[in-house]
Amino acid sequence: MKRYILSLDQGTTSSRAIVFDAQGKTIATAQEEFKQYFPQPGWVEHDPKEILDSQFACAREAVKAAGISPDEIACIGISNQRETTVVWDRNTGEPVYNAIVWQCRRTQDFANELRSESDEFKQKTGLLPDAYFSGPKIKWILDNVPTARDRAKRGELIFGNIDSWLIWNITGGKVHATEASNASRTMLYNLQTAKWDDDLLARMDIPKRMMPEIKAANANFGMSKKELLGVEAPIHGVLGDQQAALFGQGCDQSGMAKCTYGTGGFLLVNIGTAPHLVPGLLTTVAWQLQGQAPVFAVEGAIFITGAAIQWLRDGLGIIESSDQTEELASSIESNEGVYFVPALVGLGTPWWNSDVRGTIVGLTRGSSRAHLVRAALEAMAYQVKDVAEQMSAHKLAMKELRVDGGATRNKLMLQFQSDLLEIPILRSGQVEATAWGAAAMAALGQGLIKEPSEISAAWLLDHEFSPQKSRATEYAGWKRALKGAFACAEI
Repeated sequence: MKRYILSLDQGTTSSRAIVFDAQGKTIATAQEEFKQYFPQPGWVEHDPKEILDSQFACAREAVKAAGISPDEIACIGISNQRETTVVWDRNTGEPVYNAIVWQCRRTQDFANELRSESDEFKQKTGLLPDAYFSGPKIKWILDNVPTARDRAKRGELIFGNIDSWLIWNITGGKVHATEASNASRTMLYNLQTAKWDDDLLARMDIPKRMMPEIKAANANFGMSKKELLGVEAPIHGVLGDQQAALFGQGCDQSGMAKCTYGTGGFLLVNIGTAPHLVPGLLTTVAWQLQGQAPVFAVEGAIFITGAAIQWLRDGLGIIESSDQTEELASSIESNEGVYFVPALVGLGTPWWNSDVRGTIVGLTRGSSRAHLVRAALEAMAYQVKDVAEQMSAHKLAMKELRVDGGATRNKLMLQFQSDLLEIPILRSGQVEATAWGAAAMAALGQGLIKEPSEISAAWLLDHEFSPQKSRATEYAGWKRALKGAFACAEI
């Protein structure tokens, strides 16, 4: 009986594959990290073929580890790092350049130019022009890779975020498609018309024939090739990773909110079927089901959360793994005045400033690696607080916050987050909210799940963190540290 779902969770630093049953139980998991490329300061790239190799290997390993026949996989779901941009040859499948990662800041000058012209992009797309998004990255590739623009005009090159890159390859080049949550991260998708916008494409000089077809999130995106994944099954659910987590967390009603603490941090609030714009925040498609109106979300995008811990491990070498962080941070009673502003690729919501760089302030002769680790953990919570403050100022105050992601294993950080926000923090019993969101969408498309309400009804609480003390003094110190970081950027 075909009753399992294979979820492909393609992230910024690793690819994962998880086999779920239709009730959301994790049967088996596989994960593989891949290389990060930094060709210049502020530039971040991935090798698209390394992404494929790692994702395919994880899929085969997860199905094998599940101890089931590949024929028992009913469908496949895909969640992906958003905005990361690939341009490839329609006929050969060869990328013309490395994938330009969402964190990459090389296109910020062009984004600033668009900001200065008008608010057309914000009004149409819900996004503030920024290097974060896909459109400027496509333009950069067409402008800087020899012959790319001419080839694109001839229809030889096509574009996709990582969802489209995976779909195209998994189906053997038969399907070039995306869905609205990913499309809405390009700066080229019109929220009102639910289509690619001709004027915005023209402003960036991007041929429309490069763009993937936009489907519903629970549509059929084609059959996987067995020789690649070890499974032949329909791809029946696709969502950008943060929208997948919102869906997987059961936030199907307006006003419900989740925050995922991964490489970056992403706080999304469901705002229903009427998009509205909020200064400093992003309005994005949460999901669109077949035959239904899109559901929208307001989002705060924090570029560096878990990546700061990875930097402490790989860049500074002061920890061996993230599992050490809670014990180290708990070995001191407070940050003792040490703050880390992790603007390693600039700052996202609500600042949108690419010139700010990471700063550590308040060091003394007595400062140790415990102080740096605690400062990095607290910085996650401070940045979420900054986003929440902006939301609250525009009548989007949260009553509670559902959380997921690797960093939520850290109880010290979550308690600190609850104290800062002064609301309950609810850690999901489904720790794989992103992968489960994509799997649940696929199950919905395949008919294993009948209604989205089944997903929210099945949501389980693992642990609730309630506010215990005021963190006003610490937050004031964070504001001073931010001010110092901005001052350094102006020197």
